[in-house]
Amino acid sequence: MEDFKRLLAYLGPYRRDLFIGAFFVLVETCFELVIPVLMADLIDVGVANRDLNFILHKGVQMGICALLSLISGLLYARFAARAAFGWGARIREAQFARVQDFAFSNLDHFQASSLVTRLTTDVTVLQNAINGGFRPLVRSPLMLLLGIGFSFAMHAGLSLIFFLCAPILGFVLYRVVKKVAPMYTRLQQVVDQLNHRVQESLIAIRAVKAFVRAEREEERFAIANQALMDTSERTFHYTVLNLPAFQLSMYVSVVLIMWFGGNLVLTAQMEVGDLTGFFSYVLQVMNSMMLLSNVFLLLTRSLASARRIAQVLDEPVALTSPPEPVEEIPDGRIDFENVSFKYKAGAREYALSDVELHIAPGQTVGILGGTGSAKSTLVQLIPRLYDATEGVVKVGGRDVREYSLSALRDAVGIVLQKNVLFSGTIRENLLWGNPAATEAELWEACRMAGAEEFLRRMPKGLDTDLGQGGVNVSGGQKQRLCIARTLLKKPKILIFDDSTSAVDTATEAEIRKALGQLQDVTILIIAQRVISVMHADVILVLEDGRIHASGSHSELLAHDPIYQEIYDSQMKGGQVHGQTAER
Repeated sequence: MEDFKRLLAYLGPYRRDLFIGAFFVLVETCFELVIPVLMADLIDVGVANRDLNFILHKGVQMGICALLSLISGLLYARFAARAAFGWGARIREAQFARVQDFAFSNLDHFQASSLVTRLTTDVTVLQNAINGGFRPLVRSPLMLLLGIGFSFAMHAGLSLIFFLCAPILGFVLYRVVKKVAPMYTRLQQVVDQLNHRVQESLIAIRAVKAFVRAEREEERFAIANQALMDTSERTFHYTVLNLPAFQLSMYVSVVLIMWFGGNLVLTAQMEVGDLTGFFSYVLQVMNSMMLLSNVFLLLTRSLASARRIAQVLDEPVALTSPPEPVEEIPDGRIDFENVSFKYKAGAREYALSDVELHIAPGQTVGILGGTGSAKSTLVQLIPRLYDATEGVVKVGGRDVREYSLSALRDAVGIVLQKNVLFSGTIRENLLWGNPAATEAELWEACRMAGAEEFLRRMPKGLDTDLGQGGVNVSGGQKQRLCIARTLLKKPKILIFDDSTSAVDTATEAEIRKALGQLQDVTILIIAQRVISVMHADVILVLEDGRIHASGSHSELLAHDPIYQEIYDSQMKGGQVHGQTAER
């Protein structure tokens, strides 16, 4: 419940709409409660005395009350909808903003599909709790209390029937809520799993078609879909038990009232009109109790969703700027001082161990190593995508933790291993690197990245639409656009994480030549091909998270067996008839 109360703080300016909506509910309820009183007078006075004018007079009053009640209800619906959907929008914005602040380690705690569910389905559940539950939450207690009060004023003896039925209904509601509360949490988790299956299948749709695995994916989706159906059926099987319980209680109450009330009328202890009005209050009270039970069920489900949303909002951000951050990065010097790193505190082994590394400003450094040697992990510590577990990473002579995160990441341009382009035009994607870039700067960055040639052939040039995720360009073209986007940042440190793997060697050589023209920019190149790094000032060879060797191409080729093996396998075909090829 605390999570739900906290989320109510996000109502903000919509709190006023919620209060106005509550006011109109009270007005609507008051008009509805007056109608049975008017009906009793109409029957006992107008019908009994055959006074047509009195009947018409009371009929007009009842009609006016009904019309005003309708208008109040419509006004409530308008303000409640604004409050509910405005509240939901603010919660989604807060969640999305929180996710943007997350470090990679924070994102490791949540599946992408689960975050999507928390931003959509869980927020919708909260909106429904307000939109569908606020009216009965305000209306039902008032109807219940005033209805019992009016009925008690009409006849105290008959009203005791309510006090006999209420404990039974309360017990049924308690048992239902206790049973379904944990089931709603499970239901949302199953929705996560279904979204994960859909997301994975759509992202990998080309691989699915290439391997003709559509039927297999349909089977996996059917399993997830069946799990959601079974969980929903089981959950709502218990949820609807409150309806027959309330209907049974209501009909028993009606029968008892008709029995005892009829006897009172026959013995002249009660007027027919009073019994009719009393009966109207009985229906209103019982209906209010049933609506109130539905509110509890809505609230129970919304509490599960509120807890899931609060988990996102309460996730402590792993990486933040210091209280008084340094905003200026002087140069591209990089120092690793006895750095070790592991992704989880409880992990047995370090991904990086005892890394001692010093890179001067303006140097070009190549990084080679087998799969799993922690090449990407090494460079991700530089812009603080992760923090070192032990030791210190420095940029420009200062610990990276002393810098403002935004200033540090502006000074470090990184082209990640997985290239990402966004829906929109090429121009819009390039401007991510520098929103103020001129037309000339855009084309210059494209030239250096080797993208100018294919962009000139496109009818719309930079205004060509990329489609969702850049589906309208090839893998190599996507890589070159990502490189151009990073170059527009004009960073002091430039990191290429295997970013030219999809381009041909001739294009790669042109990109390398263009990068050589950059002044005072430290360049780190992670690559699988020796030819990509052999011209670097220093080449690092990583093995099992440690720097195995470092030096120039000629030095490593002369003395390091791992580098020799990589070179031989790529440049001269490795061993020939059991003899190592000459270098």
